[in-house]
Amino acid sequence: MLTDAQIEEMMGRVRKLELKARRLVKESFSGEYLSSFRGQGLDFDDFREYQHGDEVRFIDWNVTARMNAPFVRKFREEREMSVVIAVDVSGSADYGSVFLSKREIAAEAAAVLGFSALHNGDKVGLLIFADVPLLYIPPEKGSRHLLRMIREILVVKPQRPGTSVAEACDFLVRTLRRKSLVFLISDFFSDSLDKPLGKLAKKHETLALRVLDPVESKLPKAGRVVMIDPETGFQTRVNTGNTNLRMAYSKLMSRQTEGVKGIFKKYGIDSADLTTQGDPLTALHQLLKKHSRKRSR
Repeated sequence: MLTDAQIEEMMGRVRKLELKARRLVKESFSGEYLSSFRGQGLDFDDFREYQHGDEVRFIDWNVTARMNAPFVRKFREEREMSVVIAVDVSGSADYGSVFLSKREIAAEAAAVLGFSALHNGDKVGLLIFADVPLLYIPPEKGSRHLLRMIREILVVKPQRPGTSVAEACDFLVRTLRRKSLVFLISDFFSDSLDKPLGKLAKKHETLALRVLDPVESKLPKAGRVVMIDPETGFQTRVNTGNTNLRMAYSKLMSRQTEGVKGIFKKYGIDSADLTTQGDPLTALHQLLKKHSRKRSR
């Protein structure tokens, strides 16, 4: 249970995140968001006289008969989307060897994405998960709604620290009735990624943000240390001064990364990596540019 002082400290962090996210969205982010994500359909707008090059399927024959000239239906893009940000708060999310934890980086990314969506007139919702879905906040508009989401990302504590991306994917497939835009934020250190991600990507526009810490990809030379898995509690003593051990560890992590990225590619899920030692905005820019290029083809 958090103390009053801890809650106040956390809310101070939320307010700072709000100011930072609002500034980033206003200065440089909302345009890329707008160009990357369009509405999910078309709404009828009006009629106009047929022009050379118009598609014949849009001719309205009733109006054409009344006007004695061909008229076509005009449409406007349905702008509003439902955006759902799914955030992994399992045991490994609280790790950070530099300054911020992976959970805090995830909260920053969620804040920027959330304010971008609101600025664009979209609704934003949240799923927080660990080994099971922990909290679902349906998509709504409004900054108070978004600030609640950011606070929950920072304060929710799972009863069990394990990870199941599959459970989160299954929950979203069951719960989201309308096609939505889903941002999955996790380190993806989880089993059973392939089929669940495939089902989610088939039903919803899905993007992935992989949150990593530099120590997780390259073991530092720190002598003999005790390594503890934050999700299982398993402990082992290793000699990080052993060159062969560090090389084997790096190869293992490279294979894991390649496997996850292979699944993303298989299902057309655009992704980017966030790190605890960097500004998430750079990775978010790259993700939106990649997604925008793909949609414009």
